[in-house]
Amino acid sequence: MSLESEAGLAGDVLPGVLSESLHAELVAFRRDLHMHPELGNQEFRTTAAIKERLEKAGLRPRVLASGTGLVCDIGLTEGERPPVPVLALRADIDALPIPDTKSDCPYRSTVPDRAHACGHDMHTTVVLGTGLVLADLHEKGLLTRPVRLIFQPAEEVLPGGALGAIEDGALDRVGRILAVHCDPRVEVGRVGLRHGPITSACDRLEIALDGPGGHTARPHLTTDLVTAAARVAVDVPALIARRVDTRVGLALTWGRIESGHAPNVVPQHAELAGTVRCLDLEAWRQAPDIVHAAIDEVATMHRAKSEINYVRGVPPVVNDKGSADLLRRAMVARRGRDSVESTEQSLGGEDFSWYLEHVPGAMARLGVRRPGERTVRDLHQGDFDADEHAITVGVEMFTAAAFLDDSAD
Repeated sequence: MSLESEAGLAGDVLPGVLSESLHAELVAFRRDLHMHPELGNQEFRTTAAIKERLEKAGLRPRVLASGTGLVCDIGLTEGERPPVPVLALRADIDALPIPDTKSDCPYRSTVPDRAHACGHDMHTTVVLGTGLVLADLHEKGLLTRPVRLIFQPAEEVLPGGALGAIEDGALDRVGRILAVHCDPRVEVGRVGLRHGPITSACDRLEIALDGPGGHTARPHLTTDLVTAAARVAVDVPALIARRVDTRVGLALTWGRIESGHAPNVVPQHAELAGTVRCLDLEAWRQAPDIVHAAIDEVATMHRAKSEINYVRGVPPVVNDKGSADLLRRAMVARRGRDSVESTEQSLGGEDFSWYLEHVPGAMARLGVRRPGERTVRDLHQGDFDADEHAITVGVEMFTAAAFLDDSAD
């Protein structure tokens, strides 16, 4: 089916339009998750709530071996080999270790210093709602291909809970995987899409610098660790930016520097921590060697001994063209051409990338900004919230994708 013909489709031509009653139920489900956020690998209540609702719909979800997160097949019996590859829909279920600062919000977090400030409660609700709609269509004999729901824990915990889900068989017999991520810059009713990289790689860097300290009156007899740490903080990002093609966007940004306790004492120890982000997959693979070499050069220049802990995070999410086009066709079929906009590659990291190392797939940026709202509530901020109409948009896009996916034809 061409984009031209899909542009004229009404939302009720394809099965899977969300009813008002189910939308209301899903809003209540999302608000319950929002009030009870759980950190990565601790999502026991969240997992139980998802499992209970899927079982109520007659499905048989399986909790992952880690004890949190689950997978659930629709259109397949246990042990059945699918006639065509399975279409997987992934949601992340964990929250962030930050306080919820929303005021006058009846569903704000009830857990101190915990908040769904990245929209994972929305992602979870969209995939749950899609599963409930598809399960009903399967019972009516209308679902044309098997679909797997993946509710993944610990997306915010490097290198990401996706690795454990994959090891536990989440991608077995999967031919394509799709996901959404809330985007407060995009108005509700729309999604942002692009072919190729849509996020960046993200690693964590921790450095310890050591050397003999002493009195600030005699810095020449010490390793001046405060100056050494300052030079590492300033010079290392500049060095690595000049050792790769600038178009790959390799960037080191510091989040913590600590050293010393007294104004007249040269300390013996300093620590720096930050993140390394990269837009290009090949440059990301080279990044540890480049960063190590730059740190060693600067530390040696200042007679400091360096200990480097480079923690591999996630590669970029690279949208497969066919999968991104499938999401585009699904949105056009539901809401017309104007519902899809182009989006740029961000410097944020997302462990959905690990799935794409195994199977083709794509992530769409789900618009959650309220119409007319001028203030953008950014991700990872305590006042983040979403227009809950986006739940319907996400569910209907995913259900349309399940019917339009012709990858196995």
